[in-house]
Amino acid sequence: MAQVLWLNWSGGGNLPPSLGVARALTERGHHVTFAGRPEMVPRVERAGFRAIEVTRAYEQADRFPAKWLKQAASYLSSPAVAEELRAIVTSEQPDIVIIDSMFPAALSEATHFACPTVVMVHTAVLRMLPPWRNQLDMIVALRTEAGFPPLPTDLDTMWMQQDLVIVSTLKSLDEGPVELRHGEKIRHVGPILEMERHGARVPLPWSDDDPTPLVLVSFSTSPEQGSSAKFQDAIDALAGLPVHGVITVGDSVDPATLRPADNVVIFATADHDDLMRRTALVVTHGGHGTLMRALRQGLPMVIVPGMAHDQAPNAMAAEGWGVGLALPRDANADAMREAMREVLADPTYRENALAISHELANVDGASNAATEIEALLRHNIAG
Repeated sequence: MAQVLWLNWSGGGNLPPSLGVARALTERGHHVTFAGRPEMVPRVERAGFRAIEVTRAYEQADRFPAKWLKQAASYLSSPAVAEELRAIVTSEQPDIVIIDSMFPAALSEATHFACPTVVMVHTAVLRMLPPWRNQLDMIVALRTEAGFPPLPTDLDTMWMQQDLVIVSTLKSLDEGPVELRHGEKIRHVGPILEMERHGARVPLPWSDDDPTPLVLVSFSTSPEQGSSAKFQDAIDALAGLPVHGVITVGDSVDPATLRPADNVVIFATADHDDLMRRTALVVTHGGHGTLMRALRQGLPMVIVPGMAHDQAPNAMAAEGWGVGLALPRDANADAMREAMREVLADPTYRENALAISHELANVDGASNAATEIEALLRHNIAG
């Protein structure tokens, strides 16, 4: 069986689907090891996988400009990280390396790896090529400003020189021209909706047969994108509606900093699948995982994008599919309340979401991704 090494960026929604694919590969007898920044290690080990800490993740962070997240920029693009990743691959001698699509330091090193390489994309590709190009341009520009030699930023070099590009969405939800060389390497495997072990069922103060609509609010759960003000606006919006509200904040903010409302409960983490089975509306930042999870349940949405490059395009796509309303990222409580009121009152949004849920039914993105990775391994052995 194969030794798989995953060079991972654990920001935002990238790690849970990675763990889902790792689980599917492990169930087939393969051994998966993750390498990543210090914050990744306990999450990976809690999921039952071996983790290697990239100890030089932030060694050069002080050299990066404060235009973006200095530590993230250092981890994703610094020469120190690239050097350590090359040493890890040399030491581990994996049969295959999987690299996060947002990780220029790892992608640029891939030509030195003596094994097949796979890019893992945790959101759409074809309908999001301009945002993807802008994101990688920005990360590498920060590296250059820090005084380090530039890296390539074009996706034809960073992604398409790898052996395979796995995209965790349906092709029907990623429509757009294939403006990349070797587009035949792209595989749409469907959403990978893994729930980390800390996402447990939570008790609600209302009975299961309470007819009051339940609204789930889930913005980014990562510290990089945390906003107490945004969560508070959502609480204040819910307070003015005849609904029950559930807020999950993850590690993004301290729940104690939020002012509660009588009809709202706040949790650090929760089982979103369980909550969505009881939910009438999802209010989200437009992260791909929450977007796909809500669509799989046939739920309409109000989307208030955060800072990640895919969130605003996802919000516009959801509005274009007729499954919800997209708001500006600085939307206040009044704007959120009116959008929630409109989506709850118009059954068309729910009907459109249910139509997409039929496409997503029985799609196992993790298993499909594992199948593609195994096919590449067999091809490499045969070659």
